[in-house]
Amino acid sequence: MTGTVILETERLVLRELEPNDLDFLASMMADPDVSHHYDRRFSREAADEWLHRQLERYATDGHGLWLAVEKTTGVPVGQIGLILQSVEGRKRPEIGWLLDRKQWGKGYATEAGAAVREAAFSRWQYPEVISLIRPANTPSQRVAERLGMVAGPRVWFNGSEHIVYRSAPPA
Repeated sequence: MTGTVILETERLVLRELEPNDLDFLASMMADPDVSHHYDRRFSREAADEWLHRQLERYATDGHGLWLAVEKTTGVPVGQIGLILQSVEGRKRPEIGWLLDRKQWGKGYATEAGAAVREAAFSRWQYPEVISLIRPANTPSQRVAERLGMVAGPRVWFNGSEHIVYRSAPPA
């Protein structure tokens, strides 16, 4: 396996993205079902910009969205990670997930999200984590709830209304 491994779960390896992951990202992000809650379907060029933004995040923040790869098959299932978002004037760590359509319903977002949440508190020492989820995105809301996150205020983020799901470290 290539790429720096960041986290492992029972079924997944989360590793840093690399330029040769572009084919997978471009295919996944061009899927209208996958990009439904974004403002657009992603062209190959937009997926390449997305990938390079993650590489910049690794360098500046020490984390970003990582490629989630199924351990036994080596098949990429999506991106899951921890990104700093500017929400209501302050930087907040967000657990984010975006899965390939073929991988929906297998529990990967919850499994990897739980590992990212634990690392956000133990490795990076964040006092809280959030997930920004559009009101219509009920599958992601269910993932956030399974991660122990609580729905909070609605905010405008990147031109759309989002619910701020929040979680503090375990007591």
